Amino acid sequence: MTKNLATAYFLCHDFKQCLKILSEQGLLCEACKKVTFNVPSKLEAGTLVGRVNLKECLKSAEHISSSDPDFRILEDGSVYTTNIISLPSEEKTFTILLKDIQRHEEKKIHVNLIAHQKKAHKTRHARDTVLRRTKRRWAPIPSSMMENSLGPFPMQIQQVQSDTAQNYTIYYSATGPGIDRDPKNLFYVERETGNVFATGPVDREQYPEFKIIFFATTADGYSPEIPLPHTIRIEDDNDNAPCFTQDLFTFVVPEHCKPGTVVGQVTAEDRDELYTLHTALRYRIVSEEPPFPKMFSVHHESGVITTLTSQLDREIIGKHLLLIEVRDMAGQPFGLCNTGTVVINVGDVNDNAPYFGHSSYETKVLENRVNVEILRIPCLDKDEPNSPSWNCRFSIVKGNEDNHFAITTDGRTNEGILCVVKGLDYETTNLRILEIAASNEIPYVLVPYSSGLGQSTCTVRVNVLDDDEGPVFKPCLLPITIDGCAAIGTVVGKYLAEDPETGNSEGIRYRIAPGQSSWITIDENSGELRIAKLFGKDMTGRQCNITVLAVDQSGKTGTGTVLATIGACDRHYPIMTPTEFTMCRDRKPVYITAVTPNESPYSGPFRFDISDRSMGSGWQTVQQDGMQYYISILLSPRTDIPYGIYKIPVTVRDSNGRQGTSVVTVNYCDCTTPSDCGMIPRRSPTVTLGVWAILAMILGSLLLLLILITLCGCYGTGAVSKHVPDDLANQNLIISNTEAPGEEVMDPNIIPLQAATVNSCDQGVGMGTIGHEVKTGGQSFEMSKGGHQTLESVRGYGQSTMEQGRYSYSEWQNFMHSRLGEKVYMCRQNEENKHSEDYVLPYNYEGRGSLAGSVGCCSDHQEEEVLDFLDQLEPKFRTLAETCVKR
Repeated sequence: MTKNLATAYFLCHDFKQCLKILSEQGLLCEACKKVTFNVPSKLEAGTLVGRVNLKECLKSAEHISSSDPDFRILEDGSVYTTNIISLPSEEKTFTILLKDIQRHEEKKIHVNLIAHQKKAHKTRHARDTVLRRTKRRWAPIPSSMMENSLGPFPMQIQQVQSDTAQNYTIYYSATGPGIDRDPKNLFYVERETGNVFATGPVDREQYPEFKIIFFATTADGYSPEIPLPHTIRIEDDNDNAPCFTQDLFTFVVPEHCKPGTVVGQVTAEDRDELYTLHTALRYRIVSEEPPFPKMFSVHHESGVITTLTSQLDREIIGKHLLLIEVRDMAGQPFGLCNTGTVVINVGDVNDNAPYFGHSSYETKVLENRVNVEILRIPCLDKDEPNSPSWNCRFSIVKGNEDNHFAITTDGRTNEGILCVVKGLDYETTNLRILEIAASNEIPYVLVPYSSGLGQSTCTVRVNVLDDDEGPVFKPCLLPITIDGCAAIGTVVGKYLAEDPETGNSEGIRYRIAPGQSSWITIDENSGELRIAKLFGKDMTGRQCNITVLAVDQSGKTGTGTVLATIGACDRHYPIMTPTEFTMCRDRKPVYITAVTPNESPYSGPFRFDISDRSMGSGWQTVQQDGMQYYISILLSPRTDIPYGIYKIPVTVRDSNGRQGTSVVTVNYCDCTTPSDCGMIPRRSPTVTLGVWAILAMILGSLLLLLILITLCGCYGTGAVSKHVPDDLANQNLIISNTEAPGEEVMDPNIIPLQAATVNSCDQGVGMGTIGHEVKTGGQSFEMSKGGHQTLESVRGYGQSTMEQGRYSYSEWQNFMHSRLGEKVYMCRQNEENKHSEDYVLPYNYEGRGSLAGSVGCCSDHQEEEVLDFLDQLEPKFRTLAETCVKR
């Protein structure tokens, strides 16, 4: 792409000169006239055709347009092609339209494009043939020039040449740094030959390269070649010695560190070209102070300094100086070099334990002296002063179990300051021996050349001197609580002091310090505290500190303090009313209420708690809305419980913490409404048995009842044969698998025993001695001593029912009433007609039921011979057959 305008710009330095040059080259024509441009016959898109001075034609052109869409006009008057244009007729004309809308002015500029026909000012014959594309030599390789070259000058460094010189007379020019920009006139190009010359030496560190643009133009200003960017590179010369980045390097390395520990790194710079031998730097240690032994080394390429040994000891040598050389050319002798200084400080570690100047010290102090300094203990340490390795910390490791002493450190002198913080008592002990240890702020470091002890100790003997001291109250603060209802003169406490010398209170007189409260007086001799005035309700809860003075016979005084609190005039504790309740099967909670005649703060709200843990597992107190303190509360069972009477101890606390306990009696009854259960009967303690124990008792009772009925039947029919033949049994007992009734037996002496189905009760049964209550499944009955028990009195026990049979209940009652009652009465007496002790026995479940329980004194010993036939019974109800046979 042709850049004619650029050529004109590079040939001038101000606006007027540019106009002159552009006019000479045909790129700028007279405004508002016909403008002609000499161009090739074919123009590529985006080619600069020329430039028209629009301002001379119309100074304020707001609208610029072209009559030909193949051309585009810019605001500065530059004319560019928008498409590829060929000039077949070798001439093309279009118009540039300028408009000033505000002034309503309009100007036109006619542009005429003429294709080249022949070479102007041709010095040799041009070919008549059509131009062909050939290989050009317009782009030479980058040229170079040695830095600080000695000449001779001017010195040719390159030549530029265009192959269009075969068809045109070409003139060469250049612009850029070193030619028409700083540094000016360092290079120039010959106009006819294109030779590039340097006029003097160049410093590469200041100007490493020059980027120059060359132009090839014809005499009329046409540019057959595009501008040529060209770089002149300045070759480096090793003219700069390396320099360290710091005048003085300072590093710190801990003492006794391991060999190879990195101390630091020195760095140097070289202004010569990077990545060449001119900047290949090498380091070495020239000297070291002290010279022996050698402690450090430096890496020759990186400049990293490391330790050679672990014998660095700050206490011996605390600072080392190194002189380090840096040389370029990879350390070759002909390279340029420089030196730098390195200071290495040896850092302190806690390799020296603190120690005391003496192994023991002695001091003295008066008894009862407090917060006094009694001794300063110097501590020595070889580590660096005022460092954590030097600062000492003291502690009392023995002899200060009662915390009478304290020791601190004087940060300026590093001494231990021993003080008494609690008064010592000469009468208790007159000598205290302390063991004090010293250590540093940081842990001790064990190194090869240090001792193995990191802590030092010493002994301090403290002699306690006797001092005549005043009485001492014990305790120094005595809290007492005064009943708000107490009368004047009531003793509310006793506050005594004792003489530390004698350990007793003899000869000490007491009085209350002036200006104290008038509530309490103290007896001068006995130290008894008495009430001096009556308290009103408004004084409840008030407190007062009363200072009491104790004076011994020598006139020395001791003080103590009584903290008196006035309590409420309260003689009552909260109780509950009522305390007896009935709960039906719906287990609706009962509503209990606490009352107290006291006033606040010894009144409600109250807190309710079940004091018996065993009851607390089955019963619970429930707040109505979740609050903790109330006047009333709901009491209900937690889970299903048996019917019966429960006595629940409930503790009630008032708002001040005073509490009272009331027993709440709850009759848990199998009822619909509480009135169905009536009043709660008085009951004696009962014993509750398990299910297996109840079953064993029922089976034992049935067996006893069967034996009694058999005996009664035998008395009614006379003597019964001990052996019953099998054929007789077959005549009276029907062997059948049916459950239908058998033949009716009309003998009135036979016991009318009906078949009964006994269902075991699910609830617990409580049994006690005769005359006590027996609890059965939620209902109870009493057994009176000397009375007769009938079936009617035990109808409520369990779920026993009697099937409908051949005999009525009245007949059974008449028959059994006299006989069974007599037998029961006889069982309660022994042979001497004395009360039997084992009539009713408590039965407890022991893991298994009894196959045949004992009937105690109820057995009929006189009729053992009548029951011998029972030993020969066979399985199929032969007992019943032998009982019912007629004689």
